Amino acid sequence: MANDIFSTLRTYLNKVTEDKNASEVAASVNQWLREGGEALKIKIEDEVERSVSKMGFVKRGEFEALKEEVTRLKMANSPSAKTTVKKSATKKAAPKASATKKAAATKSTTKKASK
Repeated sequence: MANDIFSTLRTYLNKVTEDKNASEVAASVNQWLREGGEALKIKIEDEVERSVSKMGFVKRGEFEALKEEVTRLKMANSPSAKTTVKKSATKKAAPKASATKKAAATKSTTKKASK
């Protein structure tokens, strides 16, 4: 494969060097290498994306966008979304109160047992 690259480079250099000075040749080769690098980068990205999608993975950006869309749809379809949030906050506060009562009961039981 390396020989193919070198032969391609030699062919390109032979075509470019006709009637040009060294700086023009260097600029032309540099531009050609940049373009080739960009083309290779695009091909690699496409292949990676294709392989990853075959495996069933998604990009983080796509996942975040989907998550936001689901949240937006839930909010749009649920007219009582605000009351649902308030109810869940109240339910979360209730176990804390019962936990406090249990702790108080445990303390009083402990005091009775120590007497």
